[in-house]
Amino acid sequence: MKLLSFSCALMACTAIASSTSLAQSPDSYVTGSKQFTQSVLIEGLANPWEITLGPDGMIWTTERTGKRISRIDPASGEQHIAVTIDEISAPGGQDGLMGLALHPELGTGTGNDYVYAAYTYVDADKGPDPQVEDPASPYYELYTKIVQFTYNEADGTLSDPVDLITGLPASNDHNSGRLKFGPDSKLYYTLGDQGNNQGANVCLAIEAQRLPTAEEVGNADYVAYVGKSLRLNLDGSIPEDNPELDGVQSHVFTYGHRNMQGIDFGPDGTLYASEHGPKTDDEVNILQSGGNYGWPNVAGFLDDKAYEHANWELAANPPCEETTFSEYEIPENVPHEPESAFTEDMVEPIATMFTVDTGWNFVVPDCRGVDFICWPTVGVTSIQYYEGGDDRIPGWDKVLLAPTLKRGSIYVLPLDESGQAVEGTVERYFQSNNRYRDVAVSADGKSIYVATDATGLAENVDGGTTSELDNPGQILVFTYEGEGDPDAVPPPNEQSLRGQNLAESGDAAPAAGDAATAAEGDGPSFTAEQVASGKTAYNANCSVCHGDTLTNNTYGPPLAGEFFHENWAGQTAGDLVEKVHTMPPSAPDSLSEDVYAAMAAYILSVNGLEPGDTPISRESTETISFPQ
Repeated sequence: MKLLSFSCALMACTAIASSTSLAQSPDSYVTGSKQFTQSVLIEGLANPWEITLGPDGMIWTTERTGKRISRIDPASGEQHIAVTIDEISAPGGQDGLMGLALHPELGTGTGNDYVYAAYTYVDADKGPDPQVEDPASPYYELYTKIVQFTYNEADGTLSDPVDLITGLPASNDHNSGRLKFGPDSKLYYTLGDQGNNQGANVCLAIEAQRLPTAEEVGNADYVAYVGKSLRLNLDGSIPEDNPELDGVQSHVFTYGHRNMQGIDFGPDGTLYASEHGPKTDDEVNILQSGGNYGWPNVAGFLDDKAYEHANWELAANPPCEETTFSEYEIPENVPHEPESAFTEDMVEPIATMFTVDTGWNFVVPDCRGVDFICWPTVGVTSIQYYEGGDDRIPGWDKVLLAPTLKRGSIYVLPLDESGQAVEGTVERYFQSNNRYRDVAVSADGKSIYVATDATGLAENVDGGTTSELDNPGQILVFTYEGEGDPDAVPPPNEQSLRGQNLAESGDAAPAAGDAATAAEGDGPSFTAEQVASGKTAYNANCSVCHGDTLTNNTYGPPLAGEFFHENWAGQTAGDLVEKVHTMPPSAPDSLSEDVYAAMAAYILSVNGLEPGDTPISRESTETISFPQ
């Protein structure tokens, strides 16, 4: 274990005033006092997704792109690989090996030595996903399954996989993928809305409100399971006490979700959940059987603040395919409505992170066109129930630990005595240039384990954004050392506050595509044919990580605009082609030479360079220069 710091103090906290409408802007920071040491338990992991403390005292871990389930010794950091799952397909930034759940009787001699895992795979027998038109897309026949493995305690391996449910939807975005074993001996799984109605999927409808039909359930057609949480028997069948929704009983437990990447049970059986919001309103919910959580009609509370549901897929004159998508303006040809137009019964969150007023300026110059990093949402990736006390961490009597992607932090949300509401001050801990993916807690309650993404974008603690992560692909350990002096922790940098009210700034939101445009000028040579081919290949293979505008996804650094220019100006065109060959991270150099060169040409064209007569290739020696 590598020791990094002996005085890792709370960096910033967020002041909260009310438990009944817990919603606030992201710039109301206060300072906390608890002191932790920080160390690295293990490094070199291929995007750890789930970490959970097993009954054997080991930290069980899934690696999303590494395709491995491992047991990691919390004392030494030694990794014991239990199984490598070859059939996993992980073409993008939100797929691969995801959720993991352990049978609570694992290793107790009852014969229930079972481990459950969820992952994406190619299912040629099931056939194409009806929403994917391109046969060359790695998502053309990509689906999700939940599998039971048997644990061999003698040699620490997993074997004898049994498919519990197959053919669940999978996408290039918002797969969610958190799996938990419930106190009722059921499996709970989260399945996102697939990232529809935004970015590269803008012309696909969000179906989080659509419920499965009896015919679909009977045919094992799970297309309507998107934007839902699922509840399954341990053999994959439908529990007889699952809710009946619109007259149909299915695996669906709750619905109306966007991207619910965190679920965890409290000791009384309360099921807590965390969910990514759009530009505002990351949610913390309590899941209730049959509950409707509002998405896409409502984000966060039903309060008509800073969000309207735009049905881009219903655009007319011109149609969606000919309409330029924007995060900031809804064109007149796109139907939209305020949250208050939604009249269905819904369950509101117990907290949002964060809600801002209508008129908020979501464009922060400090983020240099990568605005999504600076939006009020923080990208909550998991949720962990924790009870403190004098022999654990004092003051954290009943709290939820919420790790975040965009601000490299753990938020600590205090619950009231009933555990049904957030009440008091929400603290922010361990701020860093990292993307925190999941948390687990040591048996004695004194250490918090945090898994980090291996790649991606994060908010820089010095302001702006960064793709240089402090601890890529690691499990960090934060161990409580005692209370400290709040004044010893520096206040947050006011320059890093995210956004402001448009009425105060006097600025208008940018037109669509401003972040990825540049003036005309000279640069490396490539052909128009390469650009056309490269655009198709980019959309199929790269947009999931880098965004459809090349700047609007957190899983890969921007490939256009100021951020990209700073990193690539002065390098050669051949260097860029060589770099593109390393993508996607799960399968580098897996495409043809021509495809990689064409994608490099497309990237340069989006940055304002004009095509010529000479194709770009690995051998191209022209220096990259961008128009001013």
